[in-house]
Amino acid sequence: MLLENTGLNGMRSDLGHLDESGDKLGFVRWQWEYRRATYDLKLQDRASGQDYYLRVSTRAVEGKLENPDAVLEVEAVYIGRSTFPHGLDYESPIPEPILDTAKQRVQDLKKLLS
Repeated sequence: MLLENTGLNGMRSDLGHLDESGDKLGFVRWQWEYRRATYDLKLQDRASGQDYYLRVSTRAVEGKLENPDAVLEVEAVYIGRSTFPHGLDYESPIPEPILDTAKQRVQDLKKLLS
């Protein structure tokens, strides 16, 4: 599920600051290459035992990701249900408590990056 109107899309930050800000909120930079990176936050639904991931997709607009001064721009924010062995289902409905937590974390990240 693509999260619309988060206020994060288009925001820019240097890699070092984005890594540090994301880390404070529990985001981990999992997938990355020279020009793109995704920051994931694992959210667990205790009622069902299901895991969900809030994902922030970024692209380098200045420099490369091996440099902490590289500037990244947020392209999209989305959430999906974890599937076995390692994938995300973006079409599954997201429980309201998980969605509320995800939206709050997005706003927290936005504040740290502002």
